[in-house]
Amino acid sequence: MPHGASQASTARAAAEPPRKASILRQPTAVWAIAFACAISFMGIGLVDPILPAISHELGATASQTMLLFTSYLFITGIAMFFTSWVSGLIGVRWTLVAGLVLIVLFAALAGASGTVGEIIGFRAGWGLGNALFISTALAAIVGAASGGSRQAIVLYEAALGVGMAIGPLVGGALGSISWRGPFFGTAVLMAVALLAILVLLRAPKQTAEERKAARAQRPSLVAGFKALGNPALLALSAVAFFYNFGFFVLLAYSPYPMEAAAKAAGMHEFGAHELGLVFFGWGLALAITSVLVAPVLTRRFGLRPVLFTMLGGLTICLVLLGVFVNSLPGLIAVVVVSGLLLGVMNTALTEAVMEATDLPRNVASSTYSAVRFIGGAIAPAIAGPIAAALGAPAPYWVGAASLVVSIIVLASVGHLLHRVGATPHETAVGEAEAIATGDAA
Repeated sequence: MPHGASQASTARAAAEPPRKASILRQPTAVWAIAFACAISFMGIGLVDPILPAISHELGATASQTMLLFTSYLFITGIAMFFTSWVSGLIGVRWTLVAGLVLIVLFAALAGASGTVGEIIGFRAGWGLGNALFISTALAAIVGAASGGSRQAIVLYEAALGVGMAIGPLVGGALGSISWRGPFFGTAVLMAVALLAILVLLRAPKQTAEERKAARAQRPSLVAGFKALGNPALLALSAVAFFYNFGFFVLLAYSPYPMEAAAKAAGMHEFGAHELGLVFFGWGLALAITSVLVAPVLTRRFGLRPVLFTMLGGLTICLVLLGVFVNSLPGLIAVVVVSGLLLGVMNTALTEAVMEATDLPRNVASSTYSAVRFIGGAIAPAIAGPIAAALGAPAPYWVGAASLVVSIIVLASVGHLLHRVGATPHETAVGEAEAIATGDAA
């Protein structure tokens, strides 16, 4: 080739922009973690369609079966206070592995249970595993992915959305065969993910200096509890506590009014499969708005206006669920619409938490998520007794009242949230890690 032609080719190559790395060209370890993430997030809504079936098969009341959510969420919440310390102690890879081992074990034991009390207990162990896994999954994907952190974040959020959407669908499909099916199915899929991560994911090599620096930055055992001493984080955690109460009234209690409304309308075939389809629509709506719509709204209107609007809209949804408690079409429509609002609310609230403090992001997000999970754990525990004592609409009224409390708290702590919206929203790892951890609820 002539020298001039060579120079021209070099000049053209220098002038051309670099090719954008494809999000699909990732190491197999990344796909293994993303697969495990999707299955893990499936576990949140997986049991929703089979709650009535468990009640019928095991002779349990609605109040007892809803405790499957309570034990899972409560242990997840408590464990979240300590997950940053655990991952700092044993490393991201072994924290992931420990979480997956616990999920596989306790999901299988739940499927083999003979009483609802046993399932409640095993769901608690499942919640511990889930806390360990979801708190470190994004860090693992970012560390293993090619194409930069933003590509890894998109993969993580896609896995989150897929898991939240198809969890109820898979639960309904397997639950139509047997209520044990979703538990065993989760155990098998997570076992596959565990083997893939053990084989494919390797801990990065570190020098002695890097290991020493990592030990110095390791969070303390009580870092999560100390973080609540930050007034802004405490205030937003209180908002999240009351908001998540309303969230899980809707999620855990709604299958029972739907089943009753279907029977009253003469639809005796409305079971786990049909409930799975309804909550698939709910989960799909939540996934779409949390990933695609929420960032647009918060950047255009600001975090606080979006938070007030979503909380107000969700309050109306719970009121409408109480009004339409005997109407199956009404219940289905409002539940699916609520998913649109919940997706935006989850993302916006977690962004607000991250902007409101200067605490380390992993500590702030874990602490906020812990309080939020505990709020969600209380709702199923009291929804059943409230319905038995005051009637089917009553849990929805209480859930709406809890959302009103969250609005009042948010309005009254404005002076603590001067940082929210004052700085440009981040789009890199820190914000996405916080959002993803928060969305897992």
